[in-house]
Amino acid sequence: MTAVNSFGAKDTLRVGSTDYEVFRVDKVAGYEKLPYSLKVLLENLLRTEDGANITEAHIRALGEWEPTSEPNTEIQFTPGRVIMQDFTGVPCIVDLATMREAVAELGGDPNKINPLAPAELVIDHSVIADLFGSDNALERNVEIEYERNSERYQFLRWGQTAFDDFKVVPPGTGIVHQVNIEYLARVTMTREVNGVLQAYPDTCVGTDSHTTMVNGLGVLGWGVGGIEAEAAMLGQPVSMLIPKVVGFKLKGSIPSGVTATDVVLTITQMLRKHGVVGKFVEFYGEGVAQVPLANRATIGNMSPEFGSTAAMFPIDDVTLGYLRLTGRSEEQVALVEAYAKLQGLWHDADTEPVFSEYLEIDLGTVVPSIAGPKRPQDRVELSLAKSQFELDLQNYATQDLTRVDAAIEGTFPASDPIGFTAEDEISAHQVSHQHVSHAPASVSRPIPITTKDGASYTLDHGAVAVAAITSCTNTSNPSVMLAAGLLARNAVAKGLKSKPWVKTTLAPGSKVVTDYYEKAGLTGDLEALGFYTVGYGCTVCIGNTGPLIDEVSAAINDNDLAVTAVLSGNRNFEGRISPDVKMNYLASPPLVIAYALAGSMNFDFEKDALGTGTDGKDVFLKDIWPDTAEVQATIDSSIDTAMFTKEYGEVFAGDERWRALPTPDSEVFEWDTESTYVRKPPYFDGMTLETTPVTNIVGARVLAKLGDSVTTDHISPAGNIKADSPAGAYLVEHGVARGDFNSYGSRRGNHEIMIRGTFANIRLRNQLLDNVEGGYTRDFTQADGPQAFIYDAAQNYHAAGTPLVIFGGKEYGSGSSRDWAAKGTSLLGVKAVITESFERIHRSNLIGMGVVPLQFPAGESWASLGLDGTEVVSIAGIDELNNGTTPKTVRVTATPSENSAAGKATIEFDAIVRIDTPGEADYYRNGGILQYVLRSLVA
Repeated sequence: MTAVNSFGAKDTLRVGSTDYEVFRVDKVAGYEKLPYSLKVLLENLLRTEDGANITEAHIRALGEWEPTSEPNTEIQFTPGRVIMQDFTGVPCIVDLATMREAVAELGGDPNKINPLAPAELVIDHSVIADLFGSDNALERNVEIEYERNSERYQFLRWGQTAFDDFKVVPPGTGIVHQVNIEYLARVTMTREVNGVLQAYPDTCVGTDSHTTMVNGLGVLGWGVGGIEAEAAMLGQPVSMLIPKVVGFKLKGSIPSGVTATDVVLTITQMLRKHGVVGKFVEFYGEGVAQVPLANRATIGNMSPEFGSTAAMFPIDDVTLGYLRLTGRSEEQVALVEAYAKLQGLWHDADTEPVFSEYLEIDLGTVVPSIAGPKRPQDRVELSLAKSQFELDLQNYATQDLTRVDAAIEGTFPASDPIGFTAEDEISAHQVSHQHVSHAPASVSRPIPITTKDGASYTLDHGAVAVAAITSCTNTSNPSVMLAAGLLARNAVAKGLKSKPWVKTTLAPGSKVVTDYYEKAGLTGDLEALGFYTVGYGCTVCIGNTGPLIDEVSAAINDNDLAVTAVLSGNRNFEGRISPDVKMNYLASPPLVIAYALAGSMNFDFEKDALGTGTDGKDVFLKDIWPDTAEVQATIDSSIDTAMFTKEYGEVFAGDERWRALPTPDSEVFEWDTESTYVRKPPYFDGMTLETTPVTNIVGARVLAKLGDSVTTDHISPAGNIKADSPAGAYLVEHGVARGDFNSYGSRRGNHEIMIRGTFANIRLRNQLLDNVEGGYTRDFTQADGPQAFIYDAAQNYHAAGTPLVIFGGKEYGSGSSRDWAAKGTSLLGVKAVITESFERIHRSNLIGMGVVPLQFPAGESWASLGLDGTEVVSIAGIDELNNGTTPKTVRVTATPSENSAAGKATIEFDAIVRIDTPGEADYYRNGGILQYVLRSLVA
């Protein structure tokens, strides 16, 4: 509720016969010069102004935005809704379920605990392409998916029925971002607030980095960590800096034979080179009107790959046309148009907004391209693909370990120029290094293969082992999907076949794709080339590729072959697609099929024939590439609104498997004490309705002493669970076989697993120990402080009643914004983190979990102050928060212990308190954001 209206922005907009309360941005001086995306933020502040966390000064600062100034003003952005995928969404719903139980234990009504902003979760990250190339692949893959994930799905189904304003899109429906643009996105939202119907821009945060796909629809949104998503669900704002905005001017039109994928790979390369990390990108100019909505969404989807926070397109007639096509009501379309024009959010090609920086592209200059072998911005013109592959293969055999070393040393860049985290780099190296050959890779190494049915062929470096039409980036785009189908039809007509060593998969982003393939008569042609539907989910793009063909996998590993994958996805990092595949290439869907026909990356489409046709003549790519006019005609004749209304008519109901899941009919979840996937976390154990006074920290020990650039990837649990780790031991104790360990990601709903994996990164360097890597520390509850797992030591400290602190260096918590980096820190018993500087989001997340972030005095560090981590640490002055104020500094006293060197002196210093807003202070006083919200709702 808005308690303040400093600018008199509140007004009424009538559309048809309905009146809406709106907050007009033109009441703020300077609004007219703001880019589209900042006008959306401006409206957000006007509507949520409360005089405390969102003030007149914040609104004025946005109106007075200086385009070229470095961002330094923090604002509180309140997203209109939250969207999640199943891996990262499960912990959010676990927390809501736990809050319900806590309310009941406090004598309150558990039904009061519901998302305060609409929240939707799409289950799309769990299906794996175990089976492929057969007409039962889809059915069997879904069956296996349910077998693997029944506990998680049962929990989510309960949440779907128990919570208001929370909906689950069941498995087998589509990819989260495609479902978002085709159905969930509102563009202009409406909601009744205190009895008044408001209209405001659709904004969202999502627990997936490619949430930015919805930017193509004119919706401001981006990916966040779980704590931020939970905060948004519970009506709390997300802290952010007013960003720089890069204007990207579009001119001209796409040439014949060039796809939207080629455009997006070109733009990705340009923006990576320019540098847009932490910035908004906004597309403008006369060329915008020539870009179909599906192409806009394709470009928006790649925002994480070129590094920007968001990649926005404005609202225009193209937007309205897409809303109508996808089945939105005429009333909604009219509201979108009227609201956008009122607020200056409608695209005007004749008016050039003011931007921080400028780029432009003539779409007519784009040429067919791929990207690889390991980064989305490594674009290669298709005509040069073979020669570039030969060069890359030479270098690839002697893998460049510079980046791996940087990740291991903890010097991996906070704003990595390829959007790749330190953990990703290390994981990819671990997966792939076993296959690295230091012999010259350009030497041909043909390996004879005999298949199970007696056929034979040879496999060599560059062989395409995976050809996958997958990922939200392209499967949302009819122009490239139908181009793929038409190319398949032409290839089949010529008598061509995919090579027998290629694993071919088709994972449409929604069932609408299947519908228009059927209507266009292309399904049979795709299947004739092996492209049977394997599932409606991310599949290959997130590594859910499943096993390769048995004999192919054996040949690769036995002979150290550098084979390739070609996918229509958005990420191709090393080790991501398959542990058997070294080199991964992004390509348009029709090119995915072309490479399945070619069978090798060592192929020149201009000079090399794909095969011999039934007429005995060589067939080249140009002979089967569909004409642009034919693609458009097929789009026009095979896609209609009825498809969208049919597929999304009962989108939340699910199939028989979903409906048959045993689902408790209760306000609170009936936790299964034997479950190793979903457990009740202890956040509210012992909580009362009254806050417990904040206390100073006395007698703490140092759990970890860390260097610079320790990222959330070092802190968060991720990857596979090792048998000899605390998490592995836990699973063994609970009767889980090693083959069923699964990953930390799939077990994010079990805090016991996640605590044990916190600070457990194999390359973490805790400098309490000498030359030791991994999740280890010194356990000062034992004589001489022996080496121990961090989790085991934390348990011993907890038993002894000893609080814990972390010492860190510069840029602590940079990297991906991950909920468990803060949750795990808190649950280990850490009360304070003292560093030289923090990454903004992780600092906020620590407060949200009841951990106080402190900084060493300016210019000082634990090293310069003489702290070695053996001290007993006490922190005085935190209790000033009980007076309703936040101290600027607190006094830290580090007293030598029996583990310290003889003669060591007591060290005292004033640490800077990094609780930066009144809202953060409220969270900390309550022990965390969940406790704050719980008390607020009960009250």
